[in-house]
Amino acid sequence: MIAQRKRVVAASAVITLVLGMGYVAADAFDIVPGPLTVEPVRTVEFPQATSVVASKPMVGKLGEGPSIDASKARSLVDAFAKTKGVGNDYSLVIADAQGNPVVQRNQSTPREPASTMKTMTAFAASSTLDMSSTLDTEVYLADGGAEQGDGSVRIVLKGNGDMLLGSGANDASHVNGRAGVTTLAQRTAATLKAKGVSAVSVAYDDSLFGTKRFPDTISSNNGGNDMLYAAPMSSMAIDEARNWSGTTKPSNPDVESAYPTRFADGAARVASEFAKQLGKQGIKVGGSVSQGEAPDSGSPIASVSSAPLNEIMSFMLKNSDNTEAELFGRLTALKAGEENSPEGAATAVKAALDKAGIDTNGIVIADCSGLSSGSKLTVTALMQVQAKYASGDDEYAPAIEGLAVSGLSGTALHRQLPGSSDGLIRLKTGTLGDVTSMTGNVSRTKGGVLTFSIIVNKPANMWEAMTAVDTLVGKLPEL
Repeated sequence: MIAQRKRVVAASAVITLVLGMGYVAADAFDIVPGPLTVEPVRTVEFPQATSVVASKPMVGKLGEGPSIDASKARSLVDAFAKTKGVGNDYSLVIADAQGNPVVQRNQSTPREPASTMKTMTAFAASSTLDMSSTLDTEVYLADGGAEQGDGSVRIVLKGNGDMLLGSGANDASHVNGRAGVTTLAQRTAATLKAKGVSAVSVAYDDSLFGTKRFPDTISSNNGGNDMLYAAPMSSMAIDEARNWSGTTKPSNPDVESAYPTRFADGAARVASEFAKQLGKQGIKVGGSVSQGEAPDSGSPIASVSSAPLNEIMSFMLKNSDNTEAELFGRLTALKAGEENSPEGAATAVKAALDKAGIDTNGIVIADCSGLSSGSKLTVTALMQVQAKYASGDDEYAPAIEGLAVSGLSGTALHRQLPGSSDGLIRLKTGTLGDVTSMTGNVSRTKGGVLTFSIIVNKPANMWEAMTAVDTLVGKLPEL
């Protein structure tokens, strides 16, 4: 007990120190903000699904089960509101599976949502994009494959949004690195040799996302020029342009547990690595890589494919990954015909919400990840998205399946939720210096489903506020 109290005091001290630092990296841990921690990074291990199922009662269809105990729900909310660390700037709603509120407080007040914004982006992307499609990184022959003055052929590397490329061979076991630059070089070299080409110059086409790559207000929460928590949009990047030099790279590329600085020139670095790997395949590469344009017509001579978008969405939600959230926003904007910019992405997300009948009154979308300052959401809008998720509509399956699960996966593993709720709560967390939030849907132990959303801004004590959120949410399955 004494040791446990020491850990709590230490964690509280760390949180106090970093509250003024802007973005809190606790979206990956949601207990200890930033790269600081009082415990070593742990490897995420998933329990056998059969053990979880066996220990929980089966729930019926979404519309089944007794009515939610409104009196008990109000008691939970009253206890939450009385927690000294929560303060007065909070909103919450608990509703049934159809989005009918059972208890709500300050539900129409827009507040800064932090990473719960990602559920809105996921909703918009799922309803707009083909979530079974992939992001292919391609190689084209320029000028019809004509020889240049030195006898070489010019090739152009074109990215289509895969910022989770690996530097090595294709990795079928992971989302991050599913498509590998080494494999792309091998395939390209084989095609070139079959055409009798032994020397090339390499260019890269990074035009996919236009000229504006970052939302306006993202830098203050992104570690400044170090870009610790998000990379600028790029047509392609290796491991989201992370710079692991001098930093230990986690063994599992799909679990984000460290925050190194990031390169600003992700596509150029992919092209440089590609040229290097071509050389190892016996193709002579002349000069330095340069920017260029891929041909408007013709087929690529080689390509590699990312994981399907639904798997990337799961990666994004479980890791609370800002870069991939911004990517989904930009892809949604392109598909919807909106402006090719961060503003166009925000417009596309809001348009998708409006089309689905979500109450967007008063909301402001400054970016698609929640990392930028300036965003405002209501708990009503967040909850209504969860009700859409819980509807069972296949259209939203990638978004709901990507949510972290209590006791099993993602950011939920680092919250103080009781073991009795393991496997019953699908959630998205949010944490900034002055924000703690959570939204999700719950399988009730009595049968049926409920939805919830909570946002706390400027809490009197961040640790106490986060604990209060966890305490409330952890008891929702019992309602």
